Amino acid sequence: MTTTSSAVRRAEIEVDGRSASYLTAGSDDAPAVLLLHGTYWSRVWLPVLADLAAAGLRPVAVDLPGLGRSAGELTMERAAVPALASWVARFATALGLPGPLRVAGHDIGGAVAQHLLAGQDAEVGRMALVNSVSYDSWPVPGVARFRDPAVRAAVTVEELLASRRAALTAALGRPAGEAEITEYLEPWTDPRTVRSWLCLAAAAEARHTLAALPALRASTAPKLLVWGEEDRFQPVAYAERFVTEVPHSTLVRVPGAGHIPMENDAAAVAGALARFFLGRAAQG
Repeated sequence: MTTTSSAVRRAEIEVDGRSASYLTAGSDDAPAVLLLHGTYWSRVWLPVLADLAAAGLRPVAVDLPGLGRSAGELTMERAAVPALASWVARFATALGLPGPLRVAGHDIGGAVAQHLLAGQDAEVGRMALVNSVSYDSWPVPGVARFRDPAVRAAVTVEELLASRRAALTAALGRPAGEAEITEYLEPWTDPRTVRSWLCLAAAAEARHTLAALPALRASTAPKLLVWGEEDRFQPVAYAERFVTEVPHSTLVRVPGAGHIPMENDAAAVAGALARFFLGRAAQG
């Protein structure tokens, strides 16, 4: 059945025998855009989904396995960027998304997007990075500390919730009410998700983005960087470097926005992504 509503809805599909959860909107017949999260979950894309659907796209914001509302549990091996990229490719196949794929990644999800474009798991026609990790910009200290096995073994659900609350408050770049913060943090009340997230943090290695650079430089696929200029975690200088060194790249700045620019200027982010994925000229 073809869905025509632009209302945001959550759906599930089976990948590797486990339920994969995703947010989507728009018509099933519209061009699909895979939206990948990093150290958060699909909730980061919520502010732009309806606008992307209204522009004529079918956004699909998936929760990586063991994170958000997806089933399963990550291990160190499955949390590495190449393994996550392979899983995303299988998710796209399960959902019946035709190639070449349109992919956007935020935070560590941007590393997964870069690996997809550079690798052999799927054909990617267009890639967007939104305040993404790149080069050697990651892991940031708040994530890197969990690479220590002793730290991971000792951390409690309550301690990780407190750590994620501090990171979220800084990343939002604006005041947030308790209800909104609680909604963002809800997945980390589940010990299984905590274990998966700790594996994601422990597997965070800049070598994956550094290794992808030769293929990214050789790729003729269009690439868009959308960047909150006030990001304290992934400074805009990395985006500026990327567009000077990687051909077919364009940078759209979002003034006054932080690490999650979707939460600061959803219209600007959605507009830039829609123009890019629909093949229109970027502005910014």
